[in-house]
Amino acid sequence: MKWFKRSKNNFSTTSIKREVPDGQWIKCDTCNEIIHVKQMEANSFVCEKCGYHFRIGSKEYIDILLDKNSFKELDKKMKSGDPLEFVDTKNYKDRIRDTIKKTGLNDAVATGVGKINGRKVAFACMDFRFIGGSMGSVVGEKIARAIDKAYQQKIPMIIISQSGGARMMEGAFSLMQMAKTSARLARLADAKLPFISILTDPTTGGTTASYAMLGDINIAEPDALIGFAGPRVIKQTIGKDLPKGFQKSEFLLEHGFVDFIVKRTELKQKLDDVLSYLNQDAN
Repeated sequence: MKWFKRSKNNFSTTSIKREVPDGQWIKCDTCNEIIHVKQMEANSFVCEKCGYHFRIGSKEYIDILLDKNSFKELDKKMKSGDPLEFVDTKNYKDRIRDTIKKTGLNDAVATGVGKINGRKVAFACMDFRFIGGSMGSVVGEKIARAIDKAYQQKIPMIIISQSGGARMMEGAFSLMQMAKTSARLARLADAKLPFISILTDPTTGGTTASYAMLGDINIAEPDALIGFAGPRVIKQTIGKDLPKGFQKSEFLLEHGFVDFIVKRTELKQKLDDVLSYLNQDAN
């Protein structure tokens, strides 16, 4: 038998190594599609193949929903204290300092005033990157002040929720924010000024139990986890299997807890439609 040796040069045209810059590609968590970052940004961080909504931060929501250069941030420098001198795996002061350094955020919400297609609105957007979007004293105070701004200027209030719930490091101080923000929203309702609540993945705990579910209109992104306690905790407590899709946006829509499920790519237009329906004139 005669043996043949294949020359390595025969493969030279197919073995060229192409360098891919780090951070330029993202893998979809649902369908495993590989997507370029620029393509993701152009589609509001939604997978074009399967519709999966990637979790994004407050800056991205501001860029997607508000008119360019219209957002004027309020209380940007406000930072949390450490009233309980709390320690778990690290000191709370150190956790705050490290998270600020890592994220470039001073706390888990950005608030301000901006415009949606020319319509002036007060705006607050939570950010899960900052200690799981937990609701501490600063989050409650900034949202309360944003609601006050809506009341003073007679403009609609929009809050985007993205949170693991109350911030345990602040104990009862965190829980007090539920009452404070809810009371401010009640005054807004008495003045017949609209509040639109947008629920994203995840919206849980004390955030759900207060302002997130108090909207005149409650809008959810597709397939977002929305609830008070997590599904695992509930299942262990009641000792029963939960319905399919329990605490997902679609389940809540079916049971009347949210008014709309809106794709992020269509969210700005939906907000404009809702504000127009509520006869909010552009300012």
